[in-house]
Amino acid sequence: MTAPSPDSRVERDVDLATRSTYGLRARAGALVTLRSRRDLEDLETQLRSLALDWRVLGAGSNVILGEGCRNLTLLSLEGDWDSLEVDESGRARLGAGISLPVAARRLSAAGWSGFEWAVGIPGRAGGAAVMNAGGHGADLARVVRRVEVWRDGEVTWWERESLDLRYRHSSLGANDLVLSVEVQLEPGDPDESAARLRDIVRWRREHQPGGRNAGSVFTNPVGDHAARLLEAAGVKGVRRGGAEVSSKHANFILCDPGTDAREVIDLMVFMRERVLEIHGVALTTEHRFLGVEAPW
Repeated sequence: MTAPSPDSRVERDVDLATRSTYGLRARAGALVTLRSRRDLEDLETQLRSLALDWRVLGAGSNVILGEGCRNLTLLSLEGDWDSLEVDESGRARLGAGISLPVAARRLSAAGWSGFEWAVGIPGRAGGAAVMNAGGHGADLARVVRRVEVWRDGEVTWWERESLDLRYRHSSLGANDLVLSVEVQLEPGDPDESAARLRDIVRWRREHQPGGRNAGSVFTNPVGDHAARLLEAAGVKGVRRGGAEVSSKHANFILCDPGTDAREVIDLMVFMRERVLEIHGVALTTEHRFLGVEAPW
């Protein structure tokens, strides 16, 4: 096998319980951790030598990891990939591995506005680009200029127009490794921005549960809210194995330690079927699936 660069790390048969916010029971066939741009030089050869399909694993805050991860190589960005640079015009470049709350706070403190919405999203910049993450009336599409992507050994910039950004959607695929995200911000008052951050964090603490969850399970249908439909369907507190619908917010699932993907998916299917039966609305999930098939 081609030797990795000094910065990268290759592990086999990796326990993934701490690699997702659900804490699901799963193992990866291999985990390649990239720590700097030097690791991209031989990445394609390295992936080929591992002889497994590969996928990107970010913060694991919006993903269901299944037993099929044993047959996958997962890529993780650490080290230098949590960078953040901003110029005098407000153009900021976020390394794909930077935490969204960290980026929101640093940009706010530096006097730049337009990224406050991200303070309550427990993901990373790379994942935000893939799914057009958003909340509190804003999303990445409002500020993004372009995204740097590694695909098939080549690094290219995807301009905003080519990203097809829609509600929780982009044109980035499963084998597109996001390296950095460039956004355009506006000058702002640090005190006002800090107050906005506090309001968002306070709202989330008051209305959303803590614990082992992966955020909203379903997207909001046009003109309505998934949480309202789910609560009216009476799903709060329903349990399947180690997975339970939160009693605080009907669009959140909480997991016990040792829960597996099948239990979460079984509960998701029940939730969706109840809403379809009672309201006639077919909900769409926000979650991504690795090592397990999506249920619909």
